[in-house]
Amino acid sequence: MRLGPWHARKYFLDKMTLQELVWAYLTYYAIQVYLVVCVVSTGLALYWMETPWLSAVAAVVAVAVYPLVWYLLHRFVLHGRWLYRFPNTAGLWKRIHFDHHRDPNDLGVLFGAVYTTLPTIVIVTWPLGWAIGGPAGLAAAFAAALATTMLYEFCHCIQHLPFTPRYEWLRELKKRHLAHHFHSERGNFGITNFFWDRVLRTFYDSPKLQPRSETVFNLGYRGEEVERYPWVARLSDMTLEEAIAGGARPRKPA
Repeated sequence: MRLGPWHARKYFLDKMTLQELVWAYLTYYAIQVYLVVCVVSTGLALYWMETPWLSAVAAVVAVAVYPLVWYLLHRFVLHGRWLYRFPNTAGLWKRIHFDHHRDPNDLGVLFGAVYTTLPTIVIVTWPLGWAIGGPAGLAAAFAAALATTMLYEFCHCIQHLPFTPRYEWLRELKKRHLAHHFHSERGNFGITNFFWDRVLRTFYDSPKLQPRSETVFNLGYRGEEVERYPWVARLSDMTLEEAIAGGARPRKPA
């Protein structure tokens, strides 16, 4: 249940100012969870710390690994087609990515789901942190990854906000991410940087360099895929016939 400013309402980025976004961001339960856990982990890292430089290395490695982890998850899991093929994971796929591509401006489904983000961060950072610096390294790596996640989420929000960023690098991030949502979802999987897109050949700088995708809003969930795996459609506010016809379309801005 969402409490406070999020209770019984929705936020749409194409109708918000930066100030309104900051308030919505700070009052969203997932961000508050990340912040609390990050503070606790930082405190544990300091309490357990015996060799400061090892904890610092663990934190730096966690931050460095994060973009690759996100890229792999985004490309091969969120844009993969196996989650919606099973009844037990169809709702998960719908929540963590299908709904976001269906309406990229719905802030409520832009944020990651805590029950998926936290376990993923644990799986990645705890073994790395422990191997580098023991308990203190584990806590430092976990705290660094949580801080990176909060920064990532805010950058992601800004890329959907109807304003032109002051800084050139942020304008470039925004342009490429919006191309991923409104031109072709088959490239530009990065959010805060596109290094791994360049390395793994999924980067495109301009929509002119990539054919327009017919599945940019439905991620390929249409036609025979819906007929064979109808569970996402049954959970959505569209009929089975609309889903089969590729009926996932973004909400029209007011």
